[in-house]
Amino acid sequence: MGRAFEYRKARKFKRWGMMAKTFTKIGKDIALAVKSGGSDPTANGRLRAAIQNAKAANMPKENVERAIKKASSKEQEDYKEITYEGYGPHGIAVVIETATDNINRTVANIRSYFSKYGGSLGTSGMLDFMFDRKSVFRIPAENIDLEELELELIDFGADDISLDEEANQIVIYGEFASFGAIQKHLEEKGFELKQAEFERIPNDTKELSEEEQADVEKLLEKIEEDEDVLNVFHNMR
Repeated sequence: MGRAFEYRKARKFKRWGMMAKTFTKIGKDIALAVKSGGSDPTANGRLRAAIQNAKAANMPKENVERAIKKASSKEQEDYKEITYEGYGPHGIAVVIETATDNINRTVANIRSYFSKYGGSLGTSGMLDFMFDRKSVFRIPAENIDLEELELELIDFGADDISLDEEANQIVIYGEFASFGAIQKHLEEKGFELKQAEFERIPNDTKELSEEEQADVEKLLEKIEEDEDVLNVFHNMR
């Protein structure tokens, strides 16, 4: 199926196998949520979402409780949320969301990845026009009428609903600012939230050959291995 497919497959299996790293990232999400809205999930929608994502990743309950307790204490590292933007090989736009307790270390690492794999780190905000920030929710698809749900959620800021047949889940996209309203409505209606997060959706995508895709995949894989990196978005088709 080509080199690009093999890189994607290897990257996927590697990601699935990095459970400890996944838990570390979720722990940072929890820490940031507690810092911004307190340790009570009932009053902190961002924390509820982080806890739900932890459940979806099969993170043990005691790990979640420990992360919340640590985030509320003085021993918690002071994480800063920093977004980096640049161009990878073949002109692919890349946006990287990080949470770090050492900005100098993080920016040096990110810059080195771009340099090593044929890209260049740019300036903050340079790619804002290429991506839309969206709220994204996933719920089980059983016994749900897509059209009816879409009509119901439009009033709360949802702008697109689709079926992920492979995962048997409904994917709900909404405006960035509508995260809280959509989350609250889904919870009040008793839907099981499989995932609740923010994504950066490219306004346009760029098609590459398999060999070119493989070049970009090498950079993306290296970036995703960094413990300070939370999310990576790009416009490669």
